[in-house]
Amino acid sequence: MLNIRNIAVIAHVDHGKTTLIDAFIKQSHIFRDNQDEMNQTTLLDSNVLERERGITILAKNISVNYKGTKINIIDTPGHSDFSGEVERTLGMADGALLIVDAQEGPMPQTRFVLKRAFELDLKVIVVINKIDKPNADISKTVHKIGNLFLELASHDDQLEYPTLYSVSKTGKVFTTPPTDFNQEGNVVPLLDEIIKYIPAPTNSQGGAFKMLASSLDYDFSPMV
Repeated sequence: MLNIRNIAVIAHVDHGKTTLIDAFIKQSHIFRDNQDEMNQTTLLDSNVLERERGITILAKNISVNYKGTKINIIDTPGHSDFSGEVERTLGMADGALLIVDAQEGPMPQTRFVLKRAFELDLKVIVVINKIDKPNADISKTVHKIGNLFLELASHDDQLEYPTLYSVSKTGKVFTTPPTDFNQEGNVVPLLDEIIKYIPAPTNSQGGAFKMLASSLDYDFSPMV
């Protein structure tokens, strides 16, 4: 179990969550370079309504392999109206990515999901996204997130968390705010932080077999 990480991705609508997951998928080479998926966006938003409205309604998950570790990424609805999906998603995770728009800052709906993540004692990595927007205010966003953690955290340990900075549309993540958004970058800093900071799932050696089916899906592809 040491080489597995289960992580939920939390964000308000249009803060770049699904776009960042696209970067995970493409840079991890789950698909070949000549496959159609490499030119598509919102790869996990398979539901028709999700694609029409640009929101995540149903929780989906995908796995990427990095440095010998299987990282299970769970795309989480960011709205309290889908609380059942949120609850199911967070119950599968051992940690969470909180993605926040650098211009808008943390939004009210983010509070609901983050509060539940804290109640489940999930480790949280903060990703300040869209730092290239003309009106982005990184320092103000950092301050607002800090206040939100102070308000919602269940214990003091949750007030210590790593913060990364990203431009999801170009698939770049940085450990510090860059001075040049055109510089080379990728999602590697975030993958490294996930492995380092998010705990592996726990299990009881020698106990009875247990399984909880939290996510079911099917494939419409024709049989070959």
